[in-house]
Amino acid sequence: MPGYLLKQECVEVTGVADLHIHSLLDRQQFADPSGEAEALGISSAAWPLFGLVWPSGVHLAAHMGRRPVLAGERILEVGCGLGLASLVSHRRGALVTASDCHPLAEAFLQRNVKANDLADMTYRHGNWAEPAPLAGFAVRAPVDGRYEVIMGSDVLYERDDAGVLSGFIGRHATSAGEVLIVDPNRGNRARFTHQMMALGYTLVQHSLMDLGALSGPYRGTLLHYSRSAQAYERTLN
Repeated sequence: MPGYLLKQECVEVTGVADLHIHSLLDRQQFADPSGEAEALGISSAAWPLFGLVWPSGVHLAAHMGRRPVLAGERILEVGCGLGLASLVSHRRGALVTASDCHPLAEAFLQRNVKANDLADMTYRHGNWAEPAPLAGFAVRAPVDGRYEVIMGSDVLYERDDAGVLSGFIGRHATSAGEVLIVDPNRGNRARFTHQMMALGYTLVQHSLMDLGALSGPYRGTLLHYSRSAQAYERTLN
């Protein structure tokens, strides 16, 4: 892949087989020759973030390695980056769709699918704000349909007063189901939780701690939102 440097790493995920991951060498990598990332609002500083392994993503992958796989259940990962949780779920036989807004996320995901000897995985372009297609760039298949489980890691990095993420979830969640978010305690989850409650969800929180070698001490929270069909019906009245 020209324009930036890669590395290969073995990512340990508690309870499941290690993942073999092709990732960016470091946070200094950048390549946007066509200007597509810039047109999507992705700055040069933010550009490499999708292509790095983050502790929150490893924690979400570990959770999906423990969670039962239910027949016919559809799972969507939002802001997937390298898609560790999607790869673990896919390996275990779940029906997974990975999504991100970064123009290179799909290529990295498919490269890592092959690196782990997995069957093809579904990927969709996931821009939460539903903007109009970018003129002059290839049309990317957007997220469509509804999912029983929507998951993401470190996606609450902005205040999101307008509820862009919760609105996206509302458009793609089934009436009854779960939303799983691993948050490294950034401070924006209270507003997001309020928005999710307005959609009929209830929240159970699980503290996450890790003193491993990935990036030093880690503290975060698994936000487990759930909604029944009855609770969803009440939001419509």
